[in-house]
Amino acid sequence: MATTHLTQSTFEKSIDRDGIVLVDWWAPWCPPCRAFGPVFERVSGRHEEILFAKVNTEEEGELAAAFEIQSIPTVMLFRDKVLLFAESGAMPEAALEQLIEKAKGLDMAAVKAEMASRDEAPGEP
Repeated sequence: MATTHLTQSTFEKSIDRDGIVLVDWWAPWCPPCRAFGPVFERVSGRHEEILFAKVNTEEEGELAAAFEIQSIPTVMLFRDKVLLFAESGAMPEAALEQLIEKAKGLDMAAVKAEMASRDEAPGEP
């Protein structure tokens, strides 16, 4: 499966879904981004059930600013509309596969319950 290119107008609709969405924030002038791109593409070919998406930070500066992208490449992983992972730096292929397997293994009901309990806790940051 090829990656999907996201824009400000398509981003929210793309991550507002059940399942896993991996987003690669990149720019064409960035050497680590160019090195990571083929890794992202290869892994996407092994996981048809996952949406692999890319955001060109040069073209989508407002979107990158909204997500406080400071360094590229940055990889974000959403599952069932919840941001579970965000880290800058090119990931080795094995690390990206491990991230996907961990995300697949999560009990999202438990994750959402924990998030709700944190939101309800008075006086905690």
